Amino acid sequence: MLTFEYTARDSATNKQVKSTIQAESESAAAKLLLNQNIVPIEIKLKNDGGSTLLSAFKNRIKSKDRIIFTRQLSTLINAGLPLTQSLRTVSAQTESKPLAVVINNIISSVEGGSSLSDALAKHPSVFSEVYIALVAAGEVSGTLDAALERIATQQEKDAEMISKVRGAMIYPAIVLVVIGGVIIFMLTQVLPQVEQLYKDLGTGLPFITAVMLGISKFMTTFWWLIIAVLIGGVYFLNRWRKTEGGEAAFDKFKMNMPLFGPLFMKLYMARFCRTGQSLMASGVPMLEMLRITGRAVDNVHVNASITRAAEKVKGGKALSETLEGDENFLPLVPQMINIGESSGKIDAMMGKAATFYENELENTIKSISTIIEPALMVVLAVVAGLLVGAVLLPVYGLVGQNLSV
Repeated sequence: MLTFEYTARDSATNKQVKSTIQAESESAAAKLLLNQNIVPIEIKLKNDGGSTLLSAFKNRIKSKDRIIFTRQLSTLINAGLPLTQSLRTVSAQTESKPLAVVINNIISSVEGGSSLSDALAKHPSVFSEVYIALVAAGEVSGTLDAALERIATQQEKDAEMISKVRGAMIYPAIVLVVIGGVIIFMLTQVLPQVEQLYKDLGTGLPFITAVMLGISKFMTTFWWLIIAVLIGGVYFLNRWRKTEGGEAAFDKFKMNMPLFGPLFMKLYMARFCRTGQSLMASGVPMLEMLRITGRAVDNVHVNASITRAAEKVKGGKALSETLEGDENFLPLVPQMINIGESSGKIDAMMGKAATFYENELENTIKSISTIIEPALMVVLAVVAGLLVGAVLLPVYGLVGQNLSV
């Protein structure tokens, strides 16, 4: 989809309007405008300066705005308003300009004869595969309002889980940054003064101080090289992480990393179960549910396990049987699915499993916070001890020499 800037005349108000629209071509953009009773005067391809970071940040649609859009649309449809009128109302109320542009394009597509799910599918960067599948299921079953409500609830839970995981990792990151700052300050500002003092007295430095001063001189002399290496390292690491091998290695590291590994595993299980519950409750077939949840989990190894399970389910095996014993799944998931298969309520059992892992995720985050605080204090104490020792040992040495004299 391309973005076009247009100048047009609104037939209803007879006023000139300027805005943007997304379409596959200039003629398609003109057709969409005419469908809205807007007569195009000039249409040209928008030059947004490429995919710069600033442009991407300005046009980013927050998950909060997407959740509000979904809930408002669900409420309006439930109240009996036609789909296009509901979309126009939501577009007028949204505070996000990028989202308003997307909604207006969805309106154009719907008025042009597309279903809502097809219109949403034209914006994959805004609406996930899970979102589109749930909307499509709601359209088929005639329960679009309930499907949208279910989507909003799931989005809120997913956003809450991710926020908690990020929160658990922010604290240690901040402490490590502070420790790094203290180290750099001591090495570049304090230790050189100690060296100058010893030079004036013509006395040799203790070993630990000499080592620290060597590091200090390297940092002050080759600071540009250190910065270049760090920037280059981050850049190439990010590029490598986006490759197939890099993504697999990074995802495996997240699952096995000390302290945080169990946290990520519970996040994946909660995401799989919550997404699966929403899709199954909306009437999405199991194989399609597995295909979509595999991508929604956002881990290549868990996705591979789900794909293997889908092949076995296609061959006639029960889902619980295919997941049992899989190293990428925690034991409770196949157990709960097995109960659901026996009772005919797989969606309900997956929902219970999702709730369990969401609660476990919160408890694990609290446990990590309890463990990591004293651990970081120990690291800080060791680093501070080394730095203070490097500064004070020479001073004590000088005092000892003066006393012996």
